[in-house]
Amino acid sequence: MIRFLRTCSGPRLHRRLATLLALALAPSLATAAEAKKLVIGTPGVPAVFSAVIVYVAEKEGMFKQYGADVEIRPFETGTAAARAVLAGDIDLSVSPTQLIVNQVSNANANLVGIYGLPNPDWILASVDPAKTDCKDIAGQQVGIDAVGAARSLALRGMLIGCPGVKIEDVQQVALSSTVGPAMVAGQLKFGVLHLDDVAVLETQGKKVFKLLTAKQTSPNSHYLLAVARQDRLKDNRPGFVAVVAALTAAARFMQLPENADRVAEAAAPTGHSKPVAKAALKEFLEYGLWATVDDGMDEKKIAAVIALQAKVGGILPGKEPVKVERLIDGSIWREAEKLVK
Repeated sequence: MIRFLRTCSGPRLHRRLATLLALALAPSLATAAEAKKLVIGTPGVPAVFSAVIVYVAEKEGMFKQYGADVEIRPFETGTAAARAVLAGDIDLSVSPTQLIVNQVSNANANLVGIYGLPNPDWILASVDPAKTDCKDIAGQQVGIDAVGAARSLALRGMLIGCPGVKIEDVQQVALSSTVGPAMVAGQLKFGVLHLDDVAVLETQGKKVFKLLTAKQTSPNSHYLLAVARQDRLKDNRPGFVAVVAALTAAARFMQLPENADRVAEAAAPTGHSKPVAKAALKEFLEYGLWATVDDGMDEKKIAAVIALQAKVGGILPGKEPVKVERLIDGSIWREAEKLVK
């Protein structure tokens, strides 16, 4: 190559260099051209804060950096997104771990988890100072996302910590991700909230009383799984590895205080103002919402979710609870971690 360049000068050298550059880039360009688009379903309209990791990966160019061609598609709930994955309408969803456990256990759903958000932040809350005990919700309306969706499943699990009150004793009101605004407006006294919902309520002058938390009632619980169909994963493994690499890089980017403003800007789909988003980000980072040093699929936590779903009836009588090794595939993250490093 050096001999080749020494024979050239001026415009001729520039043309030869351009030719060499094009030849060098040809394999990577061909790979990019052949990349299959992956559609990721995010939970909540507006988005719940856990989905910010996906929007950061998009806004900061991390999907492209690792070679993934991604489209983000919001869904009312993570449950609806999981159904779309099963139907083949999208490729990956961020969905409640309890839901995926039940779907695979009850119907052998063709789903597998490849990345996780380990720590649920669910809170059963009241804005009525006269009703601050969990037993006060008996016979009352409680705001959730949808029956059988993430907040509904969290409510069922938290009520284990409230003796004498079962899920059948409350009226679930489906509000997608707008439970907080409904409580601000006085439409509801009780709701299943995220940490950022609490921040919004309190900035609006509403005192929030925490009746139960997932952390108290199920300390070993697991929050969300990024799930794909097994056949899609097999057909486009490099694409899914690239997506998980981007999510891992985004989680690490979000940890750095100097990136807080950029993360808050990427959080615009949540509907929060930038100051509220920054405050929520700080709380969620302290809580450990996003996995940064592993795949976020702690086997002990997931085993605890499986046991809890068998106990509360999420897994139907006569059905065999799914095994942890069937439910998740940690090899995708291990490959992705090599790309990130």
